[in-house]
Amino acid sequence: MKAPAFPDLQTSPRVLLGPGPSMVPPRVLQAMAQPPIGHLDPEFLKIMGETQSLLRYAFQTDNSLTIPVSGTGSAGMEAALCNFIEPGDSVLVGVNGYFGERLVEMAGRYGARVDRLERPWGEVFPPDEIGEAVRRKAYKLVAVVHAETSTGTLQPNVAEIASAVHRHGALLVLDTVTSLGGSPVKIDEWDVDIAYSGTQKCLSCPPGLAPLTVGPRGRETLRSRKTKVGNWYLDLTLVEQYWGSERTYHHTAPINMNYALREALRLVAEEGLEARWARHRANAELLWAGLENLGFPPFVPLDHRNPTLTTCSIPALDDAAFRRSLLNEYNIEIAGGFGPLKGRIFRIGLMGFSSRRENVILLLAAMKELMPRG
Repeated sequence: MKAPAFPDLQTSPRVLLGPGPSMVPPRVLQAMAQPPIGHLDPEFLKIMGETQSLLRYAFQTDNSLTIPVSGTGSAGMEAALCNFIEPGDSVLVGVNGYFGERLVEMAGRYGARVDRLERPWGEVFPPDEIGEAVRRKAYKLVAVVHAETSTGTLQPNVAEIASAVHRHGALLVLDTVTSLGGSPVKIDEWDVDIAYSGTQKCLSCPPGLAPLTVGPRGRETLRSRKTKVGNWYLDLTLVEQYWGSERTYHHTAPINMNYALREALRLVAEEGLEARWARHRANAELLWAGLENLGFPPFVPLDHRNPTLTTCSIPALDDAAFRRSLLNEYNIEIAGGFGPLKGRIFRIGLMGFSSRRENVILLLAAMKELMPRG
């Protein structure tokens, strides 16, 4: 059999303004190009410790069990569920978009008895609604999406939700995949038990790792399990020994991805979280005003609109053709809606390195040029 021959890899330098991945800063790409070393090499162990410290800053937590899970954001979601659910446990999931649906699916696969608390896509949960649900029934775990990538919502009042959940003895799991590093996330102040994220959105690191943090209640639940964790690869009772003081081998960590994450988190720390949150908000507000003027009004009400991922309603035009023209003529990627929002919205990400004033102006100018004439 003849060996296949392909040209050198040369990808297009896209302006990534979709729901992820976001654009990656040159310093992060440069860090990835460092030569790999062993996953138990003393140099790499030092990098691990530095990455954990930087992650604690990003999450605003002192949780010792704060690590990058080897896998994309969905691996973080799975780790946040499989370690704390045992067969027969009652779990409540807030479903107001696609990723709430995924939480339901994953929790069910680990044997949980899952109840859904539902809101239409684009709405958020009042804390008293969650409080009433946990008052009526004893749950082990409640899962809520902080920033719903499918709709552009940002769940407010997380601290109130956590308080209600804890009053009735449950753990709170928070999905921060599209908010960590771009919108305020305050794990300790809000008293969140378990939170996870992804590297490829507001942290502006390529996809491949999932930041995860587990607080004292979560660790106690993990220690008191009666059964083994249902997923060996994501079993934190094993993984934490590698990321803890023992540094006991569990799996070969993705070395160069950890280089990249360390550098991406250094950039977060250098900018400062407050300044970073303000930058994302300012660029989002510029985008919202521009979209309104073009006839693409934001889909989500202002009081729970996510500044890192904007959804806008689409006027009478061909959704897919418009986005294809943006990509082919202007090298700009945005995304459409799916599920009940398919064909009704665009999803525009201003996350991390992509959240730049010049990107907003470029996108709005390109959209104006592509608007149907007459």
